[in-house]
Amino acid sequence: EAAFAAAKSFKADIYEMKVNAIPSWTSVGVETVGACKGAVEALKAADLVLAMHVPLFTKWMHEVRAAGTRVQMIVDHPDDLGSQMSTPDVKRATKYITERLASSKSMRVTNDAGTDFHAEIGDYPSLCQWGFADEPGHFDHWGAGHCYTFPNEGKANGLVVAQPGDIVVLPYNRYITDEINITVEDGFIRKIEGGLDARLMNHWLDSNKRSPDDMDGHAISHLGFGTNPHCRWDCIALNGDDVDRSNGAVRGFAGNFLFSTGPNTQGGGTRVTQGHYDLPMKDCTVYLDNDMIIDHGNYLDPQMIAEVDPRHQH
Repeated sequence: EAAFAAAKSFKADIYEMKVNAIPSWTSVGVETVGACKGAVEALKAADLVLAMHVPLFTKWMHEVRAAGTRVQMIVDHPDDLGSQMSTPDVKRATKYITERLASSKSMRVTNDAGTDFHAEIGDYPSLCQWGFADEPGHFDHWGAGHCYTFPNEGKANGLVVAQPGDIVVLPYNRYITDEINITVEDGFIRKIEGGLDARLMNHWLDSNKRSPDDMDGHAISHLGFGTNPHCRWDCIALNGDDVDRSNGAVRGFAGNFLFSTGPNTQGGGTRVTQGHYDLPMKDCTVYLDNDMIIDHGNYLDPQMIAEVDPRHQH
């Protein structure tokens, strides 16, 4: 109703499309809209699509964006849509960081818990979301703000140590309570060790295998950084584990390192799997081409820091 009211105020034409297949928020790449005959053609003719579900990693969204249609995902709580509202400066900082990422050939990540992870990058594009879909063919997530890329195939290695306070936003939407030691070799997770959180991660990735030798869910997926100063790391502590209260916030809080596993079709790859794990990590140090850009969760270059809009002060 809000979208219809807004469209009326702009004297824009608007229509609503409902389909009979809405996936769980833990499922990615499900062809909901694309499975309905004629739906994709209709969306290609639109200027802007407001998606009230997660359309990431789908073929239909790729086709629609290629036609120039903008796609705005809206899946967060109304209170958070207001408090995490992006600004032109978030866009500026996000695009600035993305350009730096796109020009880099290597990424290294460390933290005080023992992480020492490195990846060769550059074969896949660097992508970003700044909160609003204002450019032709652009996808964005209202309430978020981050940039990311995918490692070159087989070129991610090292140890990732997730520590208490880091977040498994997909699929469990919870703070980690004990360390997870993740060993990565040649682009794939080879070992996951620890307590309950390690058992949960092993369970999710193993349960999404399509065959005993399927390792797609264990592949390293997008790697990136949060850029929105209006997003809160402590949102789950404040609002509980309702995913509507943390979708954008935990991926977008400024300076986080977002580690993930599974699909890479959004970047132009061919890997399709439901074994997707999103793990935003706090207080990491990040190097691009051996230049430190994030020190314990803080950007060092002032141009990478978006100003806080006083209307969004917590």
